[in-house]
This record gives sequence, C-alpha cells and structure tokens, in this order.
Amino acid sequence: MKKKDELLKIFSSNIRTILSRLELDYRLLQEIRLRANSPLFIIYDNQEYVVDCDGRITKSIDNAFYIETNEIKETMEYISNFSFYAFEDEIRQGFITISGGHRIGISGKVILDNEKIRSMKYISFINVRLSHQVEGCADKVMPYLYDDTGNCFNTLIISPPRCGKTTLLRDVIRQLSDGSLGNPGMIVGVVDERSEIGACYMGVPQNNLGIRTDVLDCCPKAKGMMMLIRSMSPRVIAVDEVGSDEDIKAIKYVMNCGCRLIATVHGDSIEDILNKPILDELVKKRLFERYIILNNESEIGHVEGIYNKEGIKIC
Repeated sequence: MKKKDELLKIFSSNIRTILSRLELDYRLLQEIRLRANSPLFIIYDNQEYVVDCDGRITKSIDNAFYIETNEIKETMEYISNFSFYAFEDEIRQGFITISGGHRIGISGKVILDNEKIRSMKYISFINVRLSHQVEGCADKVMPYLYDDTGNCFNTLIISPPRCGKTTLLRDVIRQLSDGSLGNPGMIVGVVDERSEIGACYMGVPQNNLGIRTDVLDCCPKAKGMMMLIRSMSPRVIAVDEVGSDEDIKAIKYVMNCGCRLIATVHGDSIEDILNKPILDELVKKRLFERYIILNNESEIGHVEGIYNKEGIKIC
C-alpha cells in the first residue's frame, strides 16, 4: 500500500480516481504513461495495457480513459510540490525523482540558450517509472564476482532493455558494500547519471545501496568516475549503461588506479559487444574479468550465463 499511496498523490484528481480503482499487484507495475489527448497506458508485468474509464486494464482503446491537457498540468504541480522552478536542474535533464525513488520522465517544448537546454515548457508527456528494488536478486551471481583474495572482479553486465540489468546492478552494489559470502564490505562509489540506481531524493538514496556506498547523483559518468577516485577512495566504482568515448577513457583510468569496476551495457552477448567499436577494445584486452548476460526468456532478470575474461561460460 505504501508504494500505491506514494504514487497516487502525484496525479491529478481524475487520474488518481481512475488509478485507485485498479486491482493490481504494484510489485509488477512498471510504468504509467500520460500523453495529452491520448489514452492512459501502463506497463504491467512487461505488458502494455490501456486503462479504461471503469478503472480496468484492457488491450482495447474503445472505452479508454483519455488524458486532458489540464490533467497533465495538475499532475506536474503535484510532482513539483507547486514549485516548478525548484526543479529546473532536473527538468533540464528530462526527469524528476520523487520520494520513494520513482522517476518521472517528462517531454514538451525545450527552451534553448546558446544550444544548451535551459528548461522545458508546455509539458505534454509524462512517464512515471516505478522504482523496484529486489534485494537478494544478485545472490546467484555473487559467488562468481570475487577472486581468491576477496576482491571483486571487473564485471560487465550485458542486457537488452527491460531485462533487469539496473535491478541486478543495484543489488550487487548493496552486497559488495555490506559484505557477502564471508567477504568484508568495501567502499563502493556510484555514479548515478540518471538517478536510476540509487533514486536519490534531495541527495539521499531511496534504494538500499549498502552502508559503505557513496553516490554522485545526476553526474555524467565519465566526470563522476574521476571525481570519486580523487575524493572518496572507493575500492569499487559502479555505473549504469556505459558506451561513450568519454566513458571508456574513464573506465581505463579507474582500472589503472587499481579500483574495480562494475558496469552495465545494452547488448545480447559478448559477441554483440565486440561489434561495438567503442567497447570492443575493452573486451579484446580482457579488462573485464566477468561478463553476466541477462535476458527475459523465463522471467525479467534471467541470467543466461556468466563468462570469464576469455569468454568461456563458467555458469
């Protein structure tokens, strides 16, 4: 009920009434999408549904509840606590994180200032992405992430979208930080560029990332990795969705400093990563010692396999 109550209070009164009628398991609710003059959609248990005027989910739009422009405006007022300007920094990045760690993606007319995004107005599209922490989901992979000395391996989690890579990364961070399998906890630095890992609200992570974890929120990955090395003395740095030239340079810097790295990337396999010009060098030089491949064949977050640095499947 807590998650439901956290969510309902951010919506306009009409949308709140419709959503309150839904008989859903909120652990399976992933997204709520609002578009002006369009039906109310949700992503539930990895499936898209329309919400109808009777407060039921369906695949048909015949009796769909349509979102009006004024309801988008009212919803944004609740999300921003009636202080839109207080969230200008977040709005420039296209999302706002609220209490509970839920992330609100927004789209509308972008206001530019010398080719830099200054703000956004006429917001007409809202995507509420629910924060789901699954403590213990990394239990099956943790035995393969430690070497004989108790240090963790440089690890790359490879996954297509919506297959649970961030959820897995979050629990790996927590267990490394708190200690697991008889290994002592270690200082972990997290660069949370899009507030998805820790889901910080007013600087405080809403997700449990462990007792020895320091978080740089809304910071570009490459700059954040450098900052953490210089300021927080982490033994492990964790980042989500690497891929730019700057990311790769920072990863090399981190590894050369003797710090271990846990990262995620979009992909289907090690071979897929080898086909990406920016990442192939890291694989060929065997800088990553473990690869975890995820898919959603049987369930979200299904581990297809764990591979060593030579690309040999070990689990």
